Amino acid sequence: MSRKLTAAVCLGLFSFFGGHAQLLTPEKEAYSHADSLRGSVGPERAWWNLLKYELQVEPDFAGKSLKGSNAVTFAAVSDGQTMQIDLQEPMQLVAATWKKKALKFVREGNVFHLRFPKPVKAGSVETVVLQYQGVPKVAVRPPWGGGWIWNKDEHGRPWMTVADEGLGLSCWLPCKDHLSDEPDSGVVMHIVCADSLMGIGNGRLRDKHANGNGTTTYTWVVTNPINSYDIIPYIGKYVNWNYVFDGVKGKLDCNFWVLDYNLEKAKPQFKQADTMLRAFEYWMGPYPFYEDGYKLVEAPHLGMEHQSNVAYGNHFANGYLGRDLSGTGWGLKWDFIIVHESGHEWFGNNITDKDAADMWVHEGFTNYTETLYTTYLYGTEAGNDYCIGTRKNIDNDKPVIGIYGVNKEGSGDMYYKGGNMLHMIRQMIGDSAFRGLLHGLQSTFYHKTVTTQEIENYISSYAHRDLSKVFDQYLRTTKIPVLSYQSSGEMISYRWGNCVKGFDMPVKVFIGGLPEQWIYPTDSWQTLKAGTGGKVLETPQLDMKALSPVANGTGGRPRPRGPGPGILTVGATGNGTGGDGNFSVDRNFYIVVKKQG
Repeated sequence: MSRKLTAAVCLGLFSFFGGHAQLLTPEKEAYSHADSLRGSVGPERAWWNLLKYELQVEPDFAGKSLKGSNAVTFAAVSDGQTMQIDLQEPMQLVAATWKKKALKFVREGNVFHLRFPKPVKAGSVETVVLQYQGVPKVAVRPPWGGGWIWNKDEHGRPWMTVADEGLGLSCWLPCKDHLSDEPDSGVVMHIVCADSLMGIGNGRLRDKHANGNGTTTYTWVVTNPINSYDIIPYIGKYVNWNYVFDGVKGKLDCNFWVLDYNLEKAKPQFKQADTMLRAFEYWMGPYPFYEDGYKLVEAPHLGMEHQSNVAYGNHFANGYLGRDLSGTGWGLKWDFIIVHESGHEWFGNNITDKDAADMWVHEGFTNYTETLYTTYLYGTEAGNDYCIGTRKNIDNDKPVIGIYGVNKEGSGDMYYKGGNMLHMIRQMIGDSAFRGLLHGLQSTFYHKTVTTQEIENYISSYAHRDLSKVFDQYLRTTKIPVLSYQSSGEMISYRWGNCVKGFDMPVKVFIGGLPEQWIYPTDSWQTLKAGTGGKVLETPQLDMKALSPVANGTGGRPRPRGPGPGILTVGATGNGTGGDGNFSVDRNFYIVVKKQG
């Protein structure tokens, strides 16, 4: 689907070395024609719009090989005769047929150029059937090193899946492997596996058919658009249970699939899915895929945000493999994989970026869902603690926004720096408006692909404030803005430094012993008299159009409950000095405060 311009692999999950994110695509000094073929919409992609995949996959565990087919239905948006199909080496495209006639094709590395016998006319709807086979790339340290995973479970039985975010769906399946185009009408997936095992795919199970040769075919159906790296089969000795979540849009079918010997461990841990859904529907609006249901599936890797088919491998324990990535204690009170990877159903799966360079739209927002979840359960200061605690993981090594047109995201700071930027915007507009903003994003860009500029413009419009310089500062530079100040008697002077030209982010400060107040620094010196300066930042009213679920400012959120670690002291900035007794900054702002003179 070429989702209309209205904004991740993209990073659904991340690895940590001392808490720092590891990217899923390798760093390069220079980019090649092959990178452009993978990451841009060239003429052989632009003329056709993806409508549907109907695929079959049959893994051979002993030979670590695959064979199958993919029927690609598309609509021609303009006349076209040559089609780019992506399939990475060493996989082979065996045949391509159109209207039962063989098509000629030529391979160029990881791309096949299919040639129709005559131009396909604009407006026509066609189907090309692609037959494939081969030995796909094997994942090394999945999910970060993408590829097929050929594991055995604790009882020695085959356990197979694939992790291909960043690497791409085309590492095993011939497809249109670009984030900007998703199948409008979804996917039908036929998984062929041994009778003793179970095949699980995205969406709902439509059919189970014994083939009479020791194998069974499981057919799963997705009715919603889905991004390519989310299309994932799992094969293993699975058992399942289900329940119905009473959600904002009605009854949501929830299914949980785990290896048979983990059933009793999984049941109590997966109860957190109910709390997660309630928290996220409160903050962001309805779960985006009621038609396809919600699933958690045990996987032989840590986890990934596969749409309606979330991969889980966190050992049925809280935290991130038993760790709290914020260092505050709050991150040990919930299961990181259930919360983070499910958060991607809203940002990454419902709202998907058009280019991997804008991956912060997936990861910055989803990182911040961790803060929102903590806030929902334990209160505002607990959420603030968690968010501020993650700042130690920010590297400021390179800009958050990456390189366009070559399938390359920016810095791993897209997670924590992106989340902290959103945290500051929430301070500026207030909780009620921020919640309305999230609901508005989800409804405005429902099932769409987007650019960062669309998201930035929407946020500024909703906030009734031009935030373009805030986005430029935190997404396009590595600089932490410095709030410099001087005090002379009762007079306080201040300005922004180490910032983009025109940077004008308001901040909440404490002057003397007075209550907090807002100031509006620019890159020029301003002066106020302690106790008389500062302004109250106007909080915009909720946009009530199509936002009835958030009409009530409290929206049914439960009171904070449960014990937790001590609250950090308000008045200290999260990075650098917090000022002195005359001047300090609210800790929720990711800045440096520096006294001059």
